[in-house]
Amino acid sequence: MNNELFASLYDDLHRLAERQLQRNGGNAPLGTTTLVHEAFLQLAERDEAQFADRARFLGYAARAMRGIVIDYVRHSRAAKRGGGTPEITLTANVAESPSESPVESLERLSDALDALAELEPGLAELVDLHFFCGYDLREIATLQGTSERTVQRSWRKARLLLRHEMGEER
Repeated sequence: MNNELFASLYDDLHRLAERQLQRNGGNAPLGTTTLVHEAFLQLAERDEAQFADRARFLGYAARAMRGIVIDYVRHSRAAKRGGGTPEITLTANVAESPSESPVESLERLSDALDALAELEPGLAELVDLHFFCGYDLREIATLQGTSERTVQRSWRKARLLLRHEMGEER
């Protein structure tokens, strides 16, 4: 991994980590700096990882942070006593279901995103940038060097595929 790229985007990564933890309701004992550094360690382990541009790097970092938060949530949920399950609030109507807990929703969304990444990696990156990083569609269009309209169409397609993957045909 390119350490200079990581250093130059450190502020963006810190904001990304804040957003990830806010989705967790702020209950995780992970701090934003800890999450950024944990993601860096995961990225550093992948010697072959090369990033064509800023958007690809941030998308990959978002997936790494999402994985770290989900692993933490799963670990907390698996604790028999004293751990407690942190509340996670999902706001994009992609994964909300009244019959399951926010933790289960996050896990299902993560699994669906992994499946989407196998099928359409660009769409999974878009979901990471929009849903997990908090970028709006205009910002993503700028990051990717494409039109906002193209990103809007891709976002609709990604949501449809995620709903299908999660069994929520609408």
